[in-house]
Amino acid sequence: MKKTFVAWMLAASTLLCVGASAQTSKPMQKPVIVLVHGAFADASSWNGVVNILHKDGYFVIAAANPLRGAKSDGAYIGSLVGDLKQPVVLVGHSYGGNVITEAANGHANVKALVYVSAFAPDTGETLGELTGKFPGSSLGQSLAPPADLADGGKDLYILQDKFHAQFAADVPAANAALMAATQRPLQQAALDEKAGTPAWKSISSWWIYGDADKNIPPAAMAFMAKRAAAKDVVVVKGASHVVMVSHPDAVAHLIEKAASN
Repeated sequence: MKKTFVAWMLAASTLLCVGASAQTSKPMQKPVIVLVHGAFADASSWNGVVNILHKDGYFVIAAANPLRGAKSDGAYIGSLVGDLKQPVVLVGHSYGGNVITEAANGHANVKALVYVSAFAPDTGETLGELTGKFPGSSLGQSLAPPADLADGGKDLYILQDKFHAQFAADVPAANAALMAATQRPLQQAALDEKAGTPAWKSISSWWIYGDADKNIPPAAMAFMAKRAAAKDVVVVKGASHVVMVSHPDAVAHLIEKAASN
């Protein structure tokens, strides 16, 4: 099913490129933008960013992240990237940063990584370690009791009555309520999974996050961005964990900057 979907998307991309070439007499050179959402969100969290990127002529895929663990999720996103023949910019939000750090490995067409309020672990690190390295996260107090799965695993959700303040404080309450109701869970074991080889050691990265993030401490993201020798770091004053929802223009601008590098 995924291959059929990607083939359809590539056909659409080809038609867009042909149209652009007919008007400009030059082949379209812009990379494909692949957006990977994080835990407690879904692909619609990128809608505002996608609208801007579309207007600016980019072909975009907002992938459905399984949220089961970075190695399996990274393999899934990596297979999607492998089906694309064009250059790719991989963009990850929150836990999705962990996924793109895995997914980019072995794919020479990935030209840039963009971390949006995201994790970028080094080899052997876990997300729990990175979150606890600096003070500021209140996520643990906002989670519902883990939901048991048939295979013995457990899923994590944010309590809906705490979602707005914890996850999306700078998003209108009505919008945050919809996000809370449609949130997708993260498998608990993903928090303790040790990271593999990080793609940011060989691929240039760009970073954007809010200084009012309550999920991942801003100091932790500053640490990870510096460690990755990020090309650019944008800190949005007053922005929550979902900076791509509350400030899609700033996020899209940074993605386009990475794409044109």
